[in-house]
Amino acid sequence: MKSKSILSILSVVLVFILAACGGSNNEDKGAEKDTSKQNTEESSYTVEHAMGTTTIEKTPEKVVILTNEGTEALLELGVTPVGAVQSWTGDPWYNHIVDEMKDTEVVGLESEVNLEAIAALQPDLIIGNKMRQEEIYEQLSAIAPTVFAEDLRGNWKNNFELYAKAINKEEKGKEVIGAYDSRIADLKEQLGDKLNMKVSMVRFMAGDVRIYQKDSFSGVILEQLGFARPESQDVDEFAIKGATKEQMPLMDGDILFHFTYETGDGAASELEKEWLEDPLFKNLQVAQKGEVYKVDDVIWNTAGGVKAANLMLNDIEDTFLK
Repeated sequence: MKSKSILSILSVVLVFILAACGGSNNEDKGAEKDTSKQNTEESSYTVEHAMGTTTIEKTPEKVVILTNEGTEALLELGVTPVGAVQSWTGDPWYNHIVDEMKDTEVVGLESEVNLEAIAALQPDLIIGNKMRQEEIYEQLSAIAPTVFAEDLRGNWKNNFELYAKAINKEEKGKEVIGAYDSRIADLKEQLGDKLNMKVSMVRFMAGDVRIYQKDSFSGVILEQLGFARPESQDVDEFAIKGATKEQMPLMDGDILFHFTYETGDGAASELEKEWLEDPLFKNLQVAQKGEVYKVDDVIWNTAGGVKAANLMLNDIEDTFLK
């Protein structure tokens, strides 16, 4: 009998021990859940931008981008946007990015964003621009956390750094900029004395001819490389807009690059032909030396992003070094 009593007591004790262990395991699981929750909270980050401060709960997986240069930035950072504004030319994307944009939905234009299309994509993050979309910032913020760059200027790097921070890829962003800066330094060294050549740039648009200066997309890149510019273009301004034929001498230089913004009606191309065949243009020294080159408007001006910048450097290499 004593033996049975002892066994009964031991059984009861064992039950309590197992219960205690089970409770301990449950508490551990609870602790794991708490830790997981804490880690999620710790993964949030804050981005200061043109419209204030935005907190993003975690690295976004579904990003909508509302500028063309921003689209190039995301692609270079390894992120395909779920939605993006249509390229200024192309159907609907620029040729140099079309292969990377097969899974991206069009959400309007930079100047006319489609809010319904954005909302339907249920994005984790929206990236826009104060210069373009300030009036709809609150509506965008109601859809998803929204970050705005201040403006659109010549140097793509300024906005690129903000975009990298917004999508939580700052280290990758530094790699991209580092690689670009290294390429600029290498190319600058290879160009050597050719940098003394005065580079002129002209853009033809329907009803408008512009002589591009230093504070333009291509002007910034020429400045980074160290190229000389004709006196009329060697100023920290965007462009001489609405140039007249009497101002053709301002286009002269040692080498001239021209690009045409063609929307499909042929008007810009007709204007380009008219100017290039004008006797005043043919009398320019740069024309008489045969140093006039047509380049892609998308790459030298319209796209305005990191991919276009690298492609422009390709054109520089092909023209001056090959």
